[in-house]
Amino acid sequence: MKVAVVHEWLDSYAGSERVVEQLLEIWPEADLFAVCDFLPPGERAFLGGRPVRTTFIQRLPFARRLFRWYLPLMPLAIEQLDLAGYDLVVSSSHAVAKGVLTGPGQLHVSYVHSPMRYAWDLQHQYLRQSGMESGLKGALTRWLLHRLRVWDRSSAAGVDVLLANSAYIAERIRKVWRRNARVVHPPVDVASFLPGGARGDHYVVASRMVPYKRVDLIVEAFRAMPSRRLVVLGDGPELKRVAAAAAAAPNIELRGRVPHAELVETVRTARAFVFAAEEDFGICMVEAQACGTPVIAFGRGGARDILREPPDAAPTGLFFAEQSAACIVDAVERFEALSPAISDGDCRANAERFTRDKFRRAMRRVVADHMPEPSCASPSSWRPADAPAKSELSSTPLPLRAVPMPK
Repeated sequence: MKVAVVHEWLDSYAGSERVVEQLLEIWPEADLFAVCDFLPPGERAFLGGRPVRTTFIQRLPFARRLFRWYLPLMPLAIEQLDLAGYDLVVSSSHAVAKGVLTGPGQLHVSYVHSPMRYAWDLQHQYLRQSGMESGLKGALTRWLLHRLRVWDRSSAAGVDVLLANSAYIAERIRKVWRRNARVVHPPVDVASFLPGGARGDHYVVASRMVPYKRVDLIVEAFRAMPSRRLVVLGDGPELKRVAAAAAAAPNIELRGRVPHAELVETVRTARAFVFAAEEDFGICMVEAQACGTPVIAFGRGGARDILREPPDAAPTGLFFAEQSAACIVDAVERFEALSPAISDGDCRANAERFTRDKFRRAMRRVVADHMPEPSCASPSSWRPADAPAKSELSSTPLPLRAVPMPK
């Protein structure tokens, strides 16, 4: 069986690249394709020396620094990858990777981190944060996002099996693409996050400092609780603003980006890990649970797949209902009343549900379910799980796939 793995773009070793790493562990003979590849030399080890086949985006002016500006051209670029010789195509997609063209004799499984948020339900937030709510630039961006939505939905129809990294993303897929998706949680390196050490008196947040992570709300909440310590780990464009908000609060310590060993030690000795973002999944919450640390999280998004809160058996944390400082304060107070019911062992056992090995086994099972062993007597008979039965096909007209080509 010839296998192709298709990824969006390679510029850092982050969450989606960890999925690609495990896909290449499952199918070490696979060829790897991407829109572009600008991974620095120090982050390429997970590729195992494998060459990356890229698109024309790789060669466009200033692409190394500004490749995201070429997003309107990426639907065209991804469709130029010739995958005709492969039996199995596995795409890792949060934008355009799922749009590769495959034929009726090929199985295309797409692992979806999220549909394009900025083109669908978060369009208005994206335009507001980018200062493009009005004017000529804003009008052009709205038109481009409209074109992306049309292509995004039509290209999703060409995928045989859709996988979502959480129930939250499966619901977003159903909403925007009108397709069913099977949930396969992403791989987490829980072996690198182990319980140990005495529990301290601090709470901790570890996050990239970007607006949607809402670290500012956590800092605001702990400014209102001067008797409780907060340690903030991570850096990013919002760091200066968060630092300014925490400057007058002696109970809040900002450490910036720290080595892995310090991160683990700070998390596993914390009273709880605090998380305020509406996240697609939330790997950092699993890592905290792997350390035996309870999590206090905003009760939307992937957090719902990760945490168990009272009155559930073996609770591992609790949720707050709104992204506000007042709700975080209330959650911390509720947690301190409930914390004796949350054990380190239950948190660790909960994290074991998301190991790399379980991800690999789930992916193998998906392919086995949809691609039977080849037979000399008859051609492959796989079909998508949500496709109509054979008796329905004769009376079901196939929709035309109109794909707008960016100019």
